[in-house]
Amino acid sequence: MHIAYWTVAGLLASFYLYAGGMKLLRAREELRPMMAWVDTTPMLAVRAIGALEVLGALGLLLPPPTRVAPWLSPAAAAGFVLLQIGATRVHLRRGDRRIELNAALLFTAAVVVWLSTIWL
Repeated sequence: MHIAYWTVAGLLASFYLYAGGMKLLRAREELRPMMAWVDTTPMLAVRAIGALEVLGALGLLLPPPTRVAPWLSPAAAAGFVLLQIGATRVHLRRGDRRIELNAALLFTAAVVVWLSTIWL
């Protein structure tokens, strides 16, 4: 289970570190080609989502090896499940039916929740 957790959680954390970092550091014009929803969302909210994604990724990676607050790993993964439910709703509300990435991230986060509760 350790290998499965680190593989899946590492991939999920890598994605969210990258995506969250982009939301934190790039301007709206740079994000627009990849994320059309930034046009209708205040930049403060985009930055907050980016910060939550980076913190969530750290929450997946840091607690298990340090054994400090190990409950943070399943909580971070559950937060990503909720984040993707919200992201899917935003895409569908905007008329964007391309939600495959959201579904894959939601599934992966759910697997990490399951693996982290088994492991801890």
